[in-house]
Amino acid sequence: MERDGVERLLAEAGPDSRRLRHALTLLCDAQWWTLADLVRETATSRRTIETLLRELPLERKGDAFRIPLTHSNDYQDLLALAPPPEDPVAHLLPHYASELTRLKDLVARAPRARHVLDHVSATPETILRRALLLGARFWLPGTRLLCVGDHDLTSLAVKLIHPETDVTVVDIDERILAYIDAQRLGVRTRWADLRLGLPASARDHDLALTDPPYTPEGTGLFVARAAEALTDNGRILLAYGASERTPMLAFKVQQALADLNLAYEAIYPDFNRYFGAEAIGSAADLYILRPTTKTRPAVTSRLSRQTTTIYTQGPQSVESAHNALTAPQNAIQDFDPDLLVGEWPKDLTQPRVRLSTWLSKPYAATLNRVAVALPPGLEAALPRILLATRASHVRVVGSDLPPLPDVLSTVYKLSAGGDVLDAVRLPQPPGDAASVLRRILDNGHAKLANTWRESLIAVARTQGSTLTKNEARTLIAEAAPWSEGLTPLDAPLHRLSALPEAVTTTISALTTTT
Repeated sequence: MERDGVERLLAEAGPDSRRLRHALTLLCDAQWWTLADLVRETATSRRTIETLLRELPLERKGDAFRIPLTHSNDYQDLLALAPPPEDPVAHLLPHYASELTRLKDLVARAPRARHVLDHVSATPETILRRALLLGARFWLPGTRLLCVGDHDLTSLAVKLIHPETDVTVVDIDERILAYIDAQRLGVRTRWADLRLGLPASARDHDLALTDPPYTPEGTGLFVARAAEALTDNGRILLAYGASERTPMLAFKVQQALADLNLAYEAIYPDFNRYFGAEAIGSAADLYILRPTTKTRPAVTSRLSRQTTTIYTQGPQSVESAHNALTAPQNAIQDFDPDLLVGEWPKDLTQPRVRLSTWLSKPYAATLNRVAVALPPGLEAALPRILLATRASHVRVVGSDLPPLPDVLSTVYKLSAGGDVLDAVRLPQPPGDAASVLRRILDNGHAKLANTWRESLIAVARTQGSTLTKNEARTLIAEAAPWSEGLTPLDAPLHRLSALPEAVTTTISALTTTT
């Protein structure tokens, strides 16, 4: 009876029955399998595997199962006699046992996934294989690699296997950025909400790798930002997967890629494996994409139409796109702003700019009062929104506004009530260290090392001494080697929080030097 049900499923699947036959082969091999492990090993959706299991005579041990040896011969003629398509770097894995052990530890200790960011963790073997494939296909010494989001920690795998590669990570998750920096493997970290922009220091890369939210909107955005970050001869490595049951979703994502005028150089099926994502078989293909001469105009066009709803879950899910994001007008009735930032009612007459524009460049006019509408799901941008201006008073309207880092108390007096945060700019503080720190934070769009250098030179001058630019650079590099290329707006919060101590160190060293 069970055999009839299995044959029916195989017949219905046709040529795609290869997946089911692979699962059947594993179940007949006397090994014990959990559902999650069988899904991941076969790269087959949980729903499809469950359909097969209902037709089989299974013996169980806890949450594991197999086909009893007494029944395995009943299915021998249905099994997949050939192994799955060969992994292009499988032959290299035995040579990197120690690196895999370290990656297993790094992945195990990493910050937990955040469902509102569509996080699903890749296996340690997957990130090692990504690093090996990069080295097998490209020349990595001196090559600049950008990881566009890196919850999977691929950046660490690349630096372990190819330490000569220049690796930068941009991510919205402060925990991930802090964790990567804590490993001291030489990865640069930059904060970015890709819906709002790409840091200037994240451009001009040779390669970009991304494992984005698996919606057409999310994949289209992350790949567009990756293309924006590349030099003319660059490549994009994209992890993307869909269930074998939903080819239309895969088509929509591939259509978003086609709209960017990218050439497909390779697709490695089921290359990526995950802890979770069982709806898509805990697996994703790995695409290698090459920009064409028509890609940059397409990217510009795509980003001009960017929406903030790109995820599958949470307040910024695609399903919530119909929700109004416009801030209530009564939140600023007593405020009389000079400028509106974000989405506000159309009948307000003040000048207005987009959030992305606000963060990408300084506003030209002198401002006294600024009102900012912060949509749900973009709360991580709040510290940067406050650092993007020298206005005397900034009012931010949004729900669930997060606590702010202590370093901002150098710039603002903060008061919050309900869904409103008021930030009133403080006068310049006394003391050399405090004034240098304040000058850095007052120039949110400028490279902080440059502002820091000029400030140190000015302090030395007030002390009646001379400090050259090279001497100032040396002091800064010793106190904050991570500062080169950073602006306050794209600095991770743990770097901003380290600034006061680092600035004090350079002021103390300045006294000794001069």
